[in-house]
Amino acid sequence: MRDVLIESWDALHSAVFENVWDPAIMRYRNNRVYRGMSDGQWALTPSLNRACPQDLSLEKILLRSFMKYGYTELQGCNSFWELVAMGQQFGLPTRLLDWTYSPLVAAHFATEDIDYYDRDGVIWCVNIEDVNANLPPSLRQKLSEQRADIFTRDILEDVAHNFTSLQALSDQPFALFFEPASTVNRIANQYALFSAVSDPAVTLLDLPESECFVRLIISKKAKLEIRDKLDYINISERMIYPGLDGICRWIARRYAPLGPRYNAEHAKEEQP
Repeated sequence: MRDVLIESWDALHSAVFENVWDPAIMRYRNNRVYRGMSDGQWALTPSLNRACPQDLSLEKILLRSFMKYGYTELQGCNSFWELVAMGQQFGLPTRLLDWTYSPLVAAHFATEDIDYYDRDGVIWCVNIEDVNANLPPSLRQKLSEQRADIFTRDILEDVAHNFTSLQALSDQPFALFFEPASTVNRIANQYALFSAVSDPAVTLLDLPESECFVRLIISKKAKLEIRDKLDYINISERMIYPGLDGICRWIARRYAPLGPRYNAEHAKEEQP
């Protein structure tokens, strides 16, 4: 696993757009996905493993309760993979991890929480092709037939109806990425997709492909610069979490006295 230190907005752009030119089509393209987190020390641990480390089999009960108590809002949800994606988006402990196709949306998640501005953040990056190389043959074949790199709900349902049938596809644990239907605006706005490991006791970093991950370490000194510039290109809580809650979160952060607290040294450098 490789670490790249990011100490400015320009350095972030250089890192995320490195080697994205595809000479075959003469366009800028890549197969990377990204996950931003406020603390660079955090691992890729799903919320299920953090909430229920004593008994991961509670996963089935959590999903059952979600379906039961969220029935009104979930009436149109007729897919297991859509159900678990909805739960993940709204805070249900699951084995999924949130990712995004957008490195700048990931930068938002690395810089949105001002309580963590005293420490470095991180953007995890991985090439989808490196993860897919370790899929069971039946899943690789399915992607090849569909000329796809990412599973959609429909493609995934053809080979695995739930987590139990997913794990039955191989004796060895494996990871896959799937893109949910845009059932709520926040999924579309976040350019979101999810990773899932076939065995809930195994995390992404336990798998062989973990060596292919790159960590962009967002220096705490650069967090506020990156945060402010993301706001100027409309990547903020207003877009990431559509609705009044996102607006209020954006307002609270935007008017917090962060400059004097975190940019004092920068201000000295700018003085004549």
